[in-house]
Amino acid sequence: MLEDKRYCCCFTGHRPEKLGAPEDVVISLLDAAICDALRDGYTTFISGVSKGVDLWAAELVLRHRQSTKGIKLVCAVPFQGFGLHWGGGWTERFLKVTQSADSVVYVCEAGSRSAYQRRNEYMVDHSSLLIAAYTGASGGTRNTVRYAEKRGSCAIRYLWPLKP
Repeated sequence: MLEDKRYCCCFTGHRPEKLGAPEDVVISLLDAAICDALRDGYTTFISGVSKGVDLWAAELVLRHRQSTKGIKLVCAVPFQGFGLHWGGGWTERFLKVTQSADSVVYVCEAGSRSAYQRRNEYMVDHSSLLIAAYTGASGGTRNTVRYAEKRGSCAIRYLWPLKP
């Protein structure tokens, strides 16, 4: 169950190989953006739990939840079975995050190309802030940013220096 969207923040970002920035830099920028969102009164954070930015953000939210009362993590998973076949430790991170989340929402019943966009739209539709690690590259992150711009009801906070 999601809270009032005025207090909900979601994330979007490219996969690590498309970011063009070291992982530690992106994680530091994400953490600063999450701290800013917390200071602004955001209490519920929605992650799409994809490799890279989504999982890093979810892990950071869980870390903040240990020391800050009232923070919630919602995992918006595109479909059942998503995230279970990744290498490089990503599946283990996905499982740890989803098991530690306050709730997990499966946006679609089955995997399909449109399930990812529907997941992204779900996150934007239920948030008033989108934190974006966006370089301008094509793909799901650009589609999510454009959807948020079109909807106009979700502010976008770009991570510097990644803003296009």
